[in-house]
Amino acid sequence: MDFDSFLILHKPQLELSNVPQLFWDSLHAKVTKPIFDAGNAFTLLKIDYEDGRGQYDPAWTLQIHVEEGIKKTDPSNIFLIDHAWTFRIEDAKKQLETIESLRNRMALIMDLENVSEEQLCEEIFDEMWKYCDCYWTQNAEDVEDRIPIWYILDEVGSAVHHSNTPNCRIVPFLYIPERITYSLIFPIKDIACDEIITRNFVEKSTGAEERAALLLPWVYTSFQDNNFTHEKPSPDYFFVGHAQETLPILSNLTDQSRIQRPLKVYSEYTFVNDYLTDSSFVTVENEEDADILWLTTHFKNFEELSFKSKKYINQFPFEYVLTNKDLLSVICTHNSNGIGEPFWLPITYNLQTELSKFVSYYKHRENRGLNNHWIIKPYNLARGLDTHITNNLNYILRLPATGPKIAQKYIDNPVLFFQQDCLGKVKFDVRYVILLKSINPLEVYVYKNFFLRFANDPFEMKHFERYSKHFTVMNYIEDGKNLKHMLCSDFINEWQKQYPDIQWSSIERSILSIIYEIFKCATKESPPCGISESPQSRALYAADILLEWSDQETIQPKLLEINWMPDCERACKYYPDFFNDIFKLLFLDCTNDNLFYDLKFL
Repeated sequence: MDFDSFLILHKPQLELSNVPQLFWDSLHAKVTKPIFDAGNAFTLLKIDYEDGRGQYDPAWTLQIHVEEGIKKTDPSNIFLIDHAWTFRIEDAKKQLETIESLRNRMALIMDLENVSEEQLCEEIFDEMWKYCDCYWTQNAEDVEDRIPIWYILDEVGSAVHHSNTPNCRIVPFLYIPERITYSLIFPIKDIACDEIITRNFVEKSTGAEERAALLLPWVYTSFQDNNFTHEKPSPDYFFVGHAQETLPILSNLTDQSRIQRPLKVYSEYTFVNDYLTDSSFVTVENEEDADILWLTTHFKNFEELSFKSKKYINQFPFEYVLTNKDLLSVICTHNSNGIGEPFWLPITYNLQTELSKFVSYYKHRENRGLNNHWIIKPYNLARGLDTHITNNLNYILRLPATGPKIAQKYIDNPVLFFQQDCLGKVKFDVRYVILLKSINPLEVYVYKNFFLRFANDPFEMKHFERYSKHFTVMNYIEDGKNLKHMLCSDFINEWQKQYPDIQWSSIERSILSIIYEIFKCATKESPPCGISESPQSRALYAADILLEWSDQETIQPKLLEINWMPDCERACKYYPDFFNDIFKLLFLDCTNDNLFYDLKFL
């Protein structure tokens, strides 16, 4: 590949990584061969600690051995570093267990003692967060393909130490023609002979406390005295990362009466088109002809819609305060009836805005000997994507590099359900379908037929990388054919056999009370801090609930998340009139006490 063709393909990533232009020609020459000539400039040395190596002491170091040193202005001083291991986190343990050469190489890089195979795998997994970094393909169309790829540099790259005043930078580089990823190391200062090579492990601009937290894998800071109390963010925070929404002009919407039937429905959701069979409705193929817009894409221009006063839409302005995991925690924490985090919400921290508070709280729990397992979730992804469970603080601190996330206290004492074909008790969660009909006044209904989701393997507080042990969403994974289905009526009967002293009806009352409290939290403030009034709006959500033992006899329901437009395939197959009943309630005021709970009567 000639230099001009190389630039056409690689200039965007070189500029994004701030690789100085003076190195580009030399990089082209080295990567097209490829040439690994870092040994001409660097020497790898193992550090001998007389009193033993401490937690924050690096095992190896990299030193300049060229007598005249290297100059930052010399175009040849850019070097390729190979990647010793490239992996997805969910596969890492299995690779370590099955590939002996990988296990041995990682042990050498991390200077781990030769212990049993199982213990060595655990030690490598615990230690590797000091060594790994990540990248992902930005233009991937499938969200699963945008899940980050992690890697550990070879012996040379892994020996570079952290410094707040570094003399080099290391950045990943994808050589597109061969789809090979390297890292590039180049000087940002002139480096003298025998000088130690350093880089800045946290290059992004942050506040002092956040930087100290991000550097904890390599640099000790106590955090014992830091405040870990949540502070309510400003209204501006509720706009971050969200496309601008307009509000309806309420004066245009004083008369929402419907005279003509059937109501015309334009739906982007297959199961509405297939299962909405009531004669009061008819599906149409054109949005302009429709009375009801049932969309699977997010709608933003409610002001424009309010000039078409006879149309309904299946979403509310600013409903993302419910469906975004970070904002859900904010509104529940600061708007609930209690003081502080409500008892029905797992303790939650935003790792973008509350990182130092989270670290302080983690240390606080650690000092008290409390369980410190956390589940780390992206704000907006579903189906367990890019979700991690761990009590390893270094692991947690590396995850914000892959995108905005929350840390939520993992429920370590869940109520379990015996499944004969699983040969034990498994985790399960309960999904309730919620219908929001109005904000002013608040009208919330819950579909009485709830849905169960079960893990495929017996629960235990270990092997957190095993999805089928710790997660309940099984219909998107390879062994989804082993889905455990159960009608809610059958579940209740089985529940009373397994837990004869605990009536399911009392648990359900508690769940319904929690759901109503959530919607009061979500509508307590005006936009952007709450859902907006919108007479044209109706919406369908799902609340996912896990049950936890608060003591040996008492069960506390815990809210996991709220989803907009949840998957309703199973609802339609179990209950073919599901969407007929939903649409009649939302758009024809046909309430049915046999099918729905009206939460205002709790």
